[in-house]
Amino acid sequence: MNIRLLSALLALLCVASLQAAETKRPPNVIFILTDDQGWGDAKFAGHPYLKTPNLDRLAREGTWLRQFYVAATVCSPSRAAFMTSHYPARHHIHGHFADHAQNAARSMPDWLDADVTTLPDLLKQAGYATAHFGKWHLGHGKGAPAPEAYGFDVSKTTNSNGATLGDEGKEPYFRARSTALMVDETIRFAQTNRDRPFYVNLWTLVPHAPLKPTPEQLAVYADLQCNPEDPAFGEWMQNYLGKAKDPRSQMQVFAASVTDLDTQVGRLLDALDELGLTNDTLIFLSSDNGPEDYRIGNAANAGVGSPGPLRARKRSMHEGGIRTFGIVRWPGKVPAGRIEETAVSGSVDFLPTIAALAGVKVPATLAPDGEDKSGHWLGGAAAPRVQPLYWEWISGVQGPEDGYMPPPLCVRDGPWKLFVRHDGQGAQLFDIPKDAAEKHDVAATHPEVVKELTAKALAWAKTLPASPARDKFAATPVRTTPRAGSKAKSNLDRPAIFDGWDKDKDGYLSKEEFIPHMADQVDAPARFVRFDKDQDGRLSRVEFVKAGN
Repeated sequence: MNIRLLSALLALLCVASLQAAETKRPPNVIFILTDDQGWGDAKFAGHPYLKTPNLDRLAREGTWLRQFYVAATVCSPSRAAFMTSHYPARHHIHGHFADHAQNAARSMPDWLDADVTTLPDLLKQAGYATAHFGKWHLGHGKGAPAPEAYGFDVSKTTNSNGATLGDEGKEPYFRARSTALMVDETIRFAQTNRDRPFYVNLWTLVPHAPLKPTPEQLAVYADLQCNPEDPAFGEWMQNYLGKAKDPRSQMQVFAASVTDLDTQVGRLLDALDELGLTNDTLIFLSSDNGPEDYRIGNAANAGVGSPGPLRARKRSMHEGGIRTFGIVRWPGKVPAGRIEETAVSGSVDFLPTIAALAGVKVPATLAPDGEDKSGHWLGGAAAPRVQPLYWEWISGVQGPEDGYMPPPLCVRDGPWKLFVRHDGQGAQLFDIPKDAAEKHDVAATHPEVVKELTAKALAWAKTLPASPARDKFAATPVRTTPRAGSKAKSNLDRPAIFDGWDKDKDGYLSKEEFIPHMADQVDAPARFVRFDKDQDGRLSRVEFVKAGN
């Protein structure tokens, strides 16, 4: 063999070897989880005012999973599901983590068990560098483990016992500038670990309340003209904005906050380009749940977030509370510009899917509730789910916009979504592809579907660990159908609830009797004061009942 031919063969072998090495390199993963961002809160999703060129870029350069669901209606349980691939009730996480007394009142632990296997645990064992920057909210306070106990090499956080990003109490614009701090940390981490695979949780504080953008951020929307009747919002959002106090200024604050979040995402994308890591990095974008309700005490501005055409908001298992962006971008691997309309997936699928893409085996002992969707992410046809998606919500009011609470169990199986009580009664059925706004309960015309899905929901509920919170919820009288001709705010049988909460039977509710039952513990003390019309430091039966009307 002559020297020239041998050299050519060796060159081809080197190229093939380099290509093989490139192909086998597992992806870097950056998981951007925004806080209370609605399904309609981006330009690419149809919002009429928001300027989100970088979120739009992610959607344009990746795949939008339009039927992607988180596992809970509020932050802590939703985050736990992403981390563990378990439905949060398996860990007794029924609502957000608060202080010990409030957690105990809801039969919750004070933090996610650090012994549970998480996605960062698996990736770290496989050689990934791992980091968490931003909101934690999986447990903080006395005794709570830092994020490093869950598989992270480094962290800079809020709502945790780990190293902090800053002090919101001392810096009035901390929340407004927090996304920039998180992106700074992420870029530094990527620079440091550019020669090995890395995983980053970038979990923002925005657009969760309270929002206070800087003057510079607000200036972007100085000329905003807000029309509450804009058809782009859909019926539910028009209803909210129509009732909001000064919707223009509230929308300015909200829009400025979201646009700065978008600006910081743009900085991250630019940095990946400069580092030559774009094609090696998978970015996943979601929110932890639907948009906030402007009637919550500290959320007037954040509460104008939009669920788009979906029904309801945060704290509801209707679509607007649990369906979020599922944007996946991995250039050259995940199809660009694809909009997946029909395949149903959820946050419990995140761990097995990322593990598969990283070449990491999920141990059988983890017993994930989710499924590996990597083939579909990479462009393959969506296989039918092996198991439906399930929810349980036993920690506060749902659907306050139409005066009732859906039954506390929910299952999404194929096109169908069923709500049902733990006793198998009160079923409501919706055909989601045809009725994303959940206006038409078709239970009466599809009894066979109701029977099948009720059996699945009840069988799933039996796999959950026993919980006093579930027992207490089941014993609380709840309206599961709207009051005829009424737009009343409350869906609860308030006289019966008053009797149940009045533990000392003195005919009044003290703060200690009232506050632990509130879904939003931050707003609970202010709500008590609002209900206490005579300002005597306690709620009479009349005050409590009238507060729901």
